[in-house]
Amino acid sequence: MNVCFIMYPWETIDPENDTSLALIKECVKRGHGVAMCTPANLTIRDSVTNAFCTVVGRMDKVPTSLKAFYKKASLREEMLPLAGFDTIFFRANPPLDPLMLNFLDSVKDDVFIVNSLQGMREANNKLYTAAFGDAHSNIIPNTHVSKNKEYLVQQIKESKADKMILKPLNGFGGSGVILIEKSAMNNINSLLDFYISAGDGESNYVILQDYIEGADKGDVRILLLNGEPVGAMKRVPGSDDHRSNVSAGGSVQRHTLTKEEKALCKQIGPKLVKDGLYFVGIDVIGGKLVEVNVMSPGGITYINKVYKNKRKVEEKVIDFLESKVLDNLEAFNRRTRLRKTVEDA
Repeated sequence: MNVCFIMYPWETIDPENDTSLALIKECVKRGHGVAMCTPANLTIRDSVTNAFCTVVGRMDKVPTSLKAFYKKASLREEMLPLAGFDTIFFRANPPLDPLMLNFLDSVKDDVFIVNSLQGMREANNKLYTAAFGDAHSNIIPNTHVSKNKEYLVQQIKESKADKMILKPLNGFGGSGVILIEKSAMNNINSLLDFYISAGDGESNYVILQDYIEGADKGDVRILLLNGEPVGAMKRVPGSDDHRSNVSAGGSVQRHTLTKEEKALCKQIGPKLVKDGLYFVGIDVIGGKLVEVNVMSPGGITYINKVYKNKRKVEEKVIDFLESKVLDNLEAFNRRTRLRKTVEDA
């Protein structure tokens, strides 16, 4: 199997905790071909979509530790056609580049892409999470999305809670997530001006959500593969930050899924699979869905560390990729045989 990871640059990887690196290492360990490129490295040559790739050399013996693998990996640069890969694994950070998806549209029928292009288009920002809520469902906190400052101020005033969460629509890694309180209403207008104004005559959407009691004690990151949970951890905020994201100073703990959380996964899993969102990270607080991360969900290395499982999460992910590639190959061979039968008739 040959896999192309569309991701952030190799030199920006955290060699001890990076989820993409763990997936790459598992592929190399199994003898699969691995290449990486950034979205900016996509190109078209003679009407064929290519990428300026960084190819990871094969290893006779793969180091046990992630850090040693990162240090030992041999890399070379080469332009390669994307349709020649069996799988494209999307791991770039938000915001999503729509032009990049246009490049990939030309190979979507030839290569298994994780996550699917249509799924990425629909779910790359936090609006997708809001789609899971309806009048008969209580799985997400009360949510408002708008760029109308007056409307947002009114919602804050009418809220029964003293606290709410404000965040940008396209943020990631906990960036821009703030806790607002009614007792500080004098600051709300200036905060909204800052979040909504793009500084170039344009304006940004922001999300306003009810604060969930217990959020100060952390949230739960659950990784779902093909609609099923394959790992989870509790993220606890640091002493000087309300955010639980590890990138914002939070720490991780072991976590066993509650009955509520299992029911939540079961409820949203089929839609994720239907939308081609095969590898997803969801954030849950108090049994409520707060975010769905589809571009570069992280947490594999932390989950492995706190559980010390013999079967690591990345092994399950690559097992899934192998099975999908095998299914596609068998389907192609079957079509070829049937076409030959018709031609020979």
